[in-house]
Amino acid sequence: MFRKCIAVALFVSFIAMSTSGLMMFVIEKPSFTIQMHPVHKLFGLILILSVIGHLSFNLRSLATYVKTKSVAIVGGSMVCLLVLLYGVAANNTVPAAIAIPMDDLAAKAESHD
Repeated sequence: MFRKCIAVALFVSFIAMSTSGLMMFVIEKPSFTIQMHPVHKLFGLILILSVIGHLSFNLRSLATYVKTKSVAIVGGSMVCLLVLLYGVAANNTVPAAIAIPMDDLAAKAESHD
């Protein structure tokens, strides 16, 4: 029963994350991103918990897959790309004069005051 619930939670949270992420990608307006943020953030947490549950049930299979050379190359390449993009994002800071008012406005928009 628990395994089935994890699978359904993983599927629904994947749908929620991918659709909200795609909408934010296509509709490039900060106001829309802020509007979608609660959905994306909540289902991101559900996705993380679901993946942890899924991995706990399927870790042995995943380890077997990674032993295949082509799968290891694809996985390693994706990890390298992720680290590279995190590095680019971390070094691409928004100036404080822009970031602080933007953060204040986002907090105000999410609080519905």
